Amino acid sequence: MAHPVAGLTRRSALLVSIGCLVSASPPAVAEDTPITVHRDPSCGCCSGWVRHLQTSGFAANVLDAKDLDAVKTRLGVPDDLAACHTAELAGYVIEGHVPAEALRRLLAEKPGATGLAVPGMPIGSPGMEGGTPEKYDVVLFGPNGRRTYMTFVGGQSVRG
Repeated sequence: MAHPVAGLTRRSALLVSIGCLVSASPPAVAEDTPITVHRDPSCGCCSGWVRHLQTSGFAANVLDAKDLDAVKTRLGVPDDLAACHTAELAGYVIEGHVPAEALRRLLAEKPGATGLAVPGMPIGSPGMEGGTPEKYDVVLFGPNGRRTYMTFVGGQSVRG
């Protein structure tokens, strides 16, 4: 019986090795990517979103805020995109229950925008688990307007 790697050329072995390294690479977000979260201290869903961030490799610095509207105004969050918490990530504003997958894409692409928002509190979004997950959009917003950046059902992206 032939040895299982007998037909493996050096080039094939190199490609296999590179493939193994790539598949073992860390996620696109650095392990301790800092994000500052402004939230109401009594909000349970905000705590759930923070846990989602932490398990996704973000280092969340949580600041309890009694006047979130002032924070949203200072950071330029449009009223119609407002949600229950606001965060700051690498110069971007993150409003509401934005999944970590969208944050990683934002950090990789670095679009010219103010930030991302998930208006309201869609069922099934990170921090809002339970019940039948709803379809919702993550909106990229800024001085040049806004557009759907990603679409999710619960925590699963359905369109990029």
